[in-house]
Amino acid sequence: MPYFLQAQAPRLNQFQGKRLIVIQLSGGNDGLNTIVPFENDLYYNARPVLGIKKSEVLKVSDELGFNPALESLKPLFDEGLLSVLNGVGYPNPDRSHFRSMDIWHTGSNSDEYWKTGWLGRYLDAECANCESPHRAIELNNTLDLAMKGEQIKGLAMSSPQQMVRDINTGFTRKIADVADHRHEHEGVGYLYKTLIESVNSADYIQAHLKVKGRRNFNSPQSQFSNNLKTMVQMINSGLETSVYYTQLGGFDTHANQKNQQARLLKQYADGVKYLVDELKSSGEFKNTLIMTFSEFGRRVGQNASQGTDHGTANNLFLIGDHVKGGFYNILPSLSDLDNGDLKYSLDFRNVYATVLEDWLKADSEQILKRRFERLDFLA
Repeated sequence: MPYFLQAQAPRLNQFQGKRLIVIQLSGGNDGLNTIVPFENDLYYNARPVLGIKKSEVLKVSDELGFNPALESLKPLFDEGLLSVLNGVGYPNPDRSHFRSMDIWHTGSNSDEYWKTGWLGRYLDAECANCESPHRAIELNNTLDLAMKGEQIKGLAMSSPQQMVRDINTGFTRKIADVADHRHEHEGVGYLYKTLIESVNSADYIQAHLKVKGRRNFNSPQSQFSNNLKTMVQMINSGLETSVYYTQLGGFDTHANQKNQQARLLKQYADGVKYLVDELKSSGEFKNTLIMTFSEFGRRVGQNASQGTDHGTANNLFLIGDHVKGGFYNILPSLSDLDNGDLKYSLDFRNVYATVLEDWLKADSEQILKRRFERLDFLA
């Protein structure tokens, strides 16, 4: 049977209904000004200009509170739908954006260089007998390493409408109709396979994409807000997609940090509130886990440019009906530092292992290539 017909055969591995949404805050979000230790004098001593005033902090415990720009996120915390993991990082941290992001994307040690991502390997393990790259969708022009497996990769798109328009050009269709992935040249075969999968995914998405968001998203027009609107439309249309991935950039705040970070955090918080409200309304929130991370935090002390430089450990957010809300653990010490940086207390791969095993029902040891103890942040 020609491969383009095989690719449309019934899938052997069916969608299980649970989905993971990953939001990447690119550039290294300053965790200390996101979750603020407003009762700690060491915080204000290290940040005489950048420190968030105690009177401005959105207090959620006796010692910790949210940056005021996260006002839209606080109700989720109050409802017990948001779990804040403090001090998330990894041993021997790397302060390069690219290298640290590679480590987070792949799940490798800091001295290992892997070519596949943790979510891509999830696709390899869980979808070995199906041709469905739409099982993992990234709202972006390019596919991040996290979504690339050895055999199966996620699908990247700026918008489904644009992807369908691109695929439906006569030339693309004609090539896909006669393509055979068993071409004698391995590289050509791979390109044919990718093209066929893209065409089938475009057809699948076009056939299923019907529902639009019910509420107006009042956040300023941006690629991030557009991505969240698209994500809502896809989920509420019933697409069989296990992983959605998107990012919000601009967090590399070496200078004049306060206003820039506040603008980005507000955009993030407003977007997440819209996302949660829409999924609650459609009944899909109960099947969704939202994870937000950044490649590293910032240094404890402010720099001479009223900003912060690259640091290490950071906070990580998990949002869903099944998380144990509140602060999962205490903030790292501000007196016991690693050369001016926070010491990590949770390895991010323990978070991955928990999400894979307890939410996506996958074999985390196979995917992460070693055993990591699971955490108990899911109810």
